Amino acid sequence: MNPRLSNRMDTLEAAAVAQVLAGDRDAFRVLVDAHARSVFNVAYRMTGNREDADEIVQETFLRAYKSLDRFESRSKFSTWIYRIAVNRCLDFLEKKKITGSYTISDDPDAEENTIQLAAPSAGPDRMLLSKEANKKISEAMEGLTPTERVAFTLRHVDGHSIEEISKVLKVRENAAKNTIFRAVRKLRIALEPLVATE
Repeated sequence: MNPRLSNRMDTLEAAAVAQVLAGDRDAFRVLVDAHARSVFNVAYRMTGNREDADEIVQETFLRAYKSLDRFESRSKFSTWIYRIAVNRCLDFLEKKKITGSYTISDDPDAEENTIQLAAPSAGPDRMLLSKEANKKISEAMEGLTPTERVAFTLRHVDGHSIEEISKVLKVRENAAKNTIFRAVRKLRIALEPLVATE
């Protein structure tokens, strides 16, 4: 995002927070509108289920609204709301075993830690292969710890920086890097038959 636009968004969000704290409950809609989609995307990728993701989004914003007075305005609202969403996802993952589809980044500009899946060839077997690949990816993702799953999703699916991930997970940047590295290593081993060879 353009730094000027990012600063403008931060200013608008800070103003919305101040309005809510001053008693204007409707101002919270600005924050929901700005972040509902990205919170849903993280929740959906972590749960693999639309209904569960919707529930996590509602819980996230309800919790954010109730604890808005604890938000420190010197930090970014987006980081704070992501932290709440990630905690809701972690709670969810601890309570329920997840099965679902996960998309592994194949962006050539991403770090060398990405996993690249071989594209199935065109033809009648394509859908069957795709279904089998999704099943293997889902099983591999379940083999990650909840923190590894969150860190991997934020980095390689949503493209967040190491700095942002470290703030969301409340760990040092090196710890965030190590968590992502462990997740990628586990996924590479689990998905070796599907990984594209160059």
